[in-house]
Amino acid sequence: MNKKAVVLYSGGLDSTTCLAEARAAGFSPYALSFHYGQRHTVELEKARLYAPRVGAVDHMVIDFDLRRIGGSALTSDQEVPKGRAIDDAIPVTYVPARNTIFLSFALGWAEVLGSFDIFIGVNALDYSGYPDCRPEFVRAFEQLANLATRAGVEGQGKYRVHAPLLHLTKAQIIRRGLDLGVDYALTHSCYDPSPEGLACGLCDSCQLRLKGFAEAGIPDPAAYVREVRR
Repeated sequence: MNKKAVVLYSGGLDSTTCLAEARAAGFSPYALSFHYGQRHTVELEKARLYAPRVGAVDHMVIDFDLRRIGGSALTSDQEVPKGRAIDDAIPVTYVPARNTIFLSFALGWAEVLGSFDIFIGVNALDYSGYPDCRPEFVRAFEQLANLATRAGVEGQGKYRVHAPLLHLTKAQIIRRGLDLGVDYALTHSCYDPSPEGLACGLCDSCQLRLKGFAEAGIPDPAAYVREVRR
């Protein structure tokens, strides 16, 4: 019987590849998604659709409202930047403490499941500079997990936070996903899609996705509101 692993799963390119990685590593993936007051649910609907198709044993969606805190263009009416040059500055699309919150939910579910493995699809190369996507953050949360749980304190096992995409370029992630059978037409990356769910092609996430497919030499199957260079 495969070991259980909780996989943070948004329905985006990286988290979908991460779920496939967990399965390829011999784990039974328990997918965990969030409806947290984000400005659209297109990505979440992709997650609902795709989770069983990549072999998730279970898919849980947890509801809570980060709009009450705000502080991000993704949880408020603040405009999402379009066409900006991506640099080292932390952009307004950063959601305060989001991955810390997400991993905390994942840790709780893992402890209940008797699992000591959590997967997160963060990336520290082709990314927008979010502080909670760095290797230092992953290591720190892993240490916290072993200090803050009954299972960890009682020595029932050692928690590990797996970040298999951490040091890959977006092109490498895409190639790896295709090797694992990921259908990227069923993923969504855009921060600010149209009412019809079409990607804008200009936000940071769209830029990184398009760059990745271009560097991989593979057409991006996503639908965009305008013609973009693919």
